[in-house]
Amino acid sequence: MNAKEFLSFRTMITPVIIQVLFWLGVVLCIIGGLVGIIAGAAASFGGGVQVLGGILVLILGPVFVRIYCELLILAFRMYDSLKSIEKNTGGAGEGKQGM
Repeated sequence: MNAKEFLSFRTMITPVIIQVLFWLGVVLCIIGGLVGIIAGAAASFGGGVQVLGGILVLILGPVFVRIYCELLILAFRMYDSLKSIEKNTGGAGEGKQGM
């Protein structure tokens, strides 16, 4: 990575950070789901609801984390596509409105 591009914000590091946050979210969903299942199984009253909630977090949690991260990544993909269009058109869109 070129330091000049990094310092001028031409190189994006956020997509990599989003991938790290995705895996962190998946791990937290799995841990939270397992804790909910174990706590529900150990509960003397109302444990069935906790077990069901834990199973839902275990299954649906990673799916929702993935959808959220994909929406965040989508903004960066659109930016890359716009930069590619700008490069292919020779930068015609920079300050040349109405021509």
